[in-house]
Amino acid sequence: MEFDWLDISFDLKKITPREIEEAFEDPFALRILPDTEIAGDEARYFCLGKSISDRAIFSVFWTDGKNYRVLLARDMTDAESTFYRRKIAEIHG
Repeated sequence: MEFDWLDISFDLKKITPREIEEAFEDPFALRILPDTEIAGDEARYFCLGKSISDRAIFSVFWTDGKNYRVLLARDMTDAESTFYRRKIAEIHG
């Protein structure tokens, strides 16, 4: 997977591109297509994953299957972390 980091609208100093990429590479990462009427090239996905340093990261992204464009990345909220842990337990449990 290739990431496009040009013209990012959020602060890459708070969460580095490497941390975001690591969250996508997390073997337990959850990639979710929200229930929405937007389809095709306009679809936006959510990724909940952890970096190697165990930082829980929530991202909104677009992909064509090969290239990824992260539109937003931040630390997971408590509710998102709970959801992430619960889904991992359900899948691997």
